[in-house]
Amino acid sequence: MTGSRAGDYRILQEAALRDYLAGLPEIAALLGGAPAGWAITEVGDGNLNLVFIVKGNRGGIAVKQALPYVRLVGESWPLPLSRAHYEYLALSRQAELAPGLVPALLHHNETLALTVMELLEPHVIMRKGLVAGTRYPRFVEDITTFMARTLFFTSDLALTAAEKKDAIAAFAGNHALCKITEDLIFTDPYRIAEQNHWTAPYLDGLAASLRDDMELHVAISRLKLKFMASPEALLHGDLHTGSIMVTEGETRVIDPEFAFYGPMGFDVGAVLANLLMAYFASSGHERSPGERQAFESWVLETVEKVWNGFARKFLGLWRTEARGDAYPVSLFAGDKGAARLEIERQAYLQRLFTDTVGFAAAKTIRRIFGLAHNIDFELIEDPKSRAISEARAVRLARGMMVEAVAFRTIADVTGAARKLRDWQPELSQ
Repeated sequence: MTGSRAGDYRILQEAALRDYLAGLPEIAALLGGAPAGWAITEVGDGNLNLVFIVKGNRGGIAVKQALPYVRLVGESWPLPLSRAHYEYLALSRQAELAPGLVPALLHHNETLALTVMELLEPHVIMRKGLVAGTRYPRFVEDITTFMARTLFFTSDLALTAAEKKDAIAAFAGNHALCKITEDLIFTDPYRIAEQNHWTAPYLDGLAASLRDDMELHVAISRLKLKFMASPEALLHGDLHTGSIMVTEGETRVIDPEFAFYGPMGFDVGAVLANLLMAYFASSGHERSPGERQAFESWVLETVEKVWNGFARKFLGLWRTEARGDAYPVSLFAGDKGAARLEIERQAYLQRLFTDTVGFAAAKTIRRIFGLAHNIDFELIEDPKSRAISEARAVRLARGMMVEAVAFRTIADVTGAARKLRDWQPELSQ
């Protein structure tokens, strides 16, 4: 259900949230018991929003409210509340296309920029599990289904031109969140920016080299242009392992507030980048040499299976569900047409793979030199060990970005990562 019970926007702290939820009969019934007995805990550890877990004697819910500024920075960085609307739209569409792979929506209030969702328990944030060395056997099947279906069915391969243009228009107003991506991922790490930070002093020289690397600047600028100018499909927009909740048997994708129509490789590359960062960070979490070897092998196998599984499912949908205006059936009639179209499908996937490699590299570099880092590296206690792990990841990322076309298969990527596992970088002192 959706509604706008409140007048003007206000930030709901515990008492106000309790009163608000008590006024929603379906939500109150789901929680059970008297509102005064509900346990409300603010658990938001992300960069932008308030997140509450609310539990009654019958059940629990998750409540997310957008703040009018970037939580990580504060009120000096204002941000439109409309991002909650786009997140709600994206979750609704994703639930249609990939049922069971996003949290169920229970209530939305556009005025309050507030959404109530099912409480995911005993799910954990995947990134935290990877830091601990946990393997998730269901993840590949679920994430490849999510990406293949959400990307294919929102593309020109599945939609008419009019449907696609209407869909683009529905998300076009989310430009403030896109601007964050355009700056923090594609621009700031390669220049002096106030909010950049890194593992100093060890990576000072590497940070300076990024600012002087014109080949890298050209490569990242091409990726930025593609991000801004290629509305291929509806993207999650922030599909990292901190936006995925998992158990050994289930996967749920959360937090699509950066959703917009952009290049497919951005989402796929984000998943692969975060797995590769987990791989390079792993040695920094070892208590004894080699204890995480099996986990690291699993991570690289997962990288390969994610791309291969996505490509297989995406191609399967194209072969059976292509009803869009791209590649009209009438142009590929008969055996000759079918054979030529199949060649084109493979070429399309190869181009998408090249995009994916480049975007994965961009996502890696921003997490090491930009504003928002991730705990894969940040929880490595010894700063020198952390810097070594980060330098290995950056070395791979630089090659993937500047020489993306040289990586013809996903095995080329994992092979390059494996070779850098024990490489010893020269650090600044």
